[in-house]
Amino acid sequence: MSYRRMAPKSIAESWRAQSWAIRVLRAWLSITWIYAGWDKATDPGFLTKGATGFIGDQLIGFSTNSPIGWLFDNLSEQAIGVGVFVILSEFAIGIATLLWIAPTSAAFGGFLTSIILWLASTFYVSPYFLASNTAYAILWLVYFLTLVGNRRTVDIALDRRGAIRVGFLSLAAIGSALFGKAFAKVSDESATTVSGSSQIIELAKINVGETHQFALGNGMPAILFRTKTGVFAFSATCTHQGCTVSYQVSNKSLYCPCHGAEFDPFKNGGVIAGPTRDALPTVKVKINGDWVVLA
Repeated sequence: MSYRRMAPKSIAESWRAQSWAIRVLRAWLSITWIYAGWDKATDPGFLTKGATGFIGDQLIGFSTNSPIGWLFDNLSEQAIGVGVFVILSEFAIGIATLLWIAPTSAAFGGFLTSIILWLASTFYVSPYFLASNTAYAILWLVYFLTLVGNRRTVDIALDRRGAIRVGFLSLAAIGSALFGKAFAKVSDESATTVSGSSQIIELAKINVGETHQFALGNGMPAILFRTKTGVFAFSATCTHQGCTVSYQVSNKSLYCPCHGAEFDPFKNGGVIAGPTRDALPTVKVKINGDWVVLA
């Protein structure tokens, strides 16, 4: 019997035809990829040059810490296009897996995405089990091999029904991205970009004990602190794999959400925990009249 005849014709049938173990795996992978796309689509800084979390800054970080850094260095020149592609791809893979649209192709896409993320950001993580991308690569590979079974080829339906489903998938991915942009997350802290001028923020706008996110002229993120004794700042680019750190008030530390590195801003940006051993670079700032400026 051919694969096309064996293939479930509806979403419900596709779920019933799978074992509980594969259902759990499929649900987890599809929901995670949809959430990944949603998280980026609702992040106002992901596609905004100079903002914290900008995809271009992440690509620059990858270019210096990846075995294929040359690729990410070239991609950084088309950062916004890359960011849009990433959002749409994650939505498409997640929705396709959930709704049984070109399932083997979606599974291979998830596997390929995980491999690229591993090469980009967690290739040098040691021990390897701390890197979630390798775990996701294996999960997607297992799901892909389960769908392929004993067949040596992967069939993609090119008939009218298949074209309609792929068209629906494309519209669903684009619609989800636009819907996410309409619900952009609101940052607790304003961010400024320091370009031609060295002015960062008016002193009156940052109280003692507060922080302020800003971007340097090259687009790299930084974070400013004001204390009773003055102001100081650090690069917000993690020294491990180039992700953007954020300040945690509860722990009074700068935390990297990618791999858990933690830094102490009150001890020269030194490492508290995590896979990195290098402190955050300082950014020289000073108070000049009514402004905080680059020194």
